[in-house]
Amino acid sequence: MPLDFTAIDFETANSSPASACSVGLVRVRGGEVVATAGWLIQPPPGHDEFQEWNVRIHGIRPTDVLSAATWVDQFDRLCGFAGADVLVAHNAGFDLNVLRRAAEATGLLCPPYRSLCSLQVARKTYQLDSYRLPMAAAAAGFAEFSHHDALADARACAQIVIDAARRFEASDVFALADALSVRVTEPAVPGLERAVA
Repeated sequence: MPLDFTAIDFETANSSPASACSVGLVRVRGGEVVATAGWLIQPPPGHDEFQEWNVRIHGIRPTDVLSAATWVDQFDRLCGFAGADVLVAHNAGFDLNVLRRAAEATGLLCPPYRSLCSLQVARKTYQLDSYRLPMAAAAAGFAEFSHHDALADARACAQIVIDAARRFEASDVFALADALSVRVTEPAVPGLERAVA
């Protein structure tokens, strides 16, 4: 199997994991980035208040998402981009939780995605003082990006996994996980299946 996966990153409007306001997606095929996409999202109703702390981190304001697609309107696009790929994210538990919680908040069934955490990969691959995304990405040869821009962060996650796979001569994400003794996480709720493109 080739090194195929989709890296994903969300920014949120507030402390609710359902408050997705931006997403970045990076498709990797055979260890190379072949497609990228990113867009703003109107967070689901009831989860759409922007807290100043979050705005300070990512710079996205309520006015920025006024004309953006709602979570419901963009969900098929997101799932279509990801397909049946393993999703890669830095602290994957956070991003997969955003995906599941925003779907739940809007009555949608989230596909049963598997995931690999690039933070765990970085900890097993590099010797660093900090494994925050900018430091880990720099070690992977991807420096000077706009941290907390969802697409830039997803691209950084992708580079960490691509670099680690090269270093460990891993043919795919499963071989990489085995080499590093980390897990490709199975879906939390198996059986919630949805057709994806």
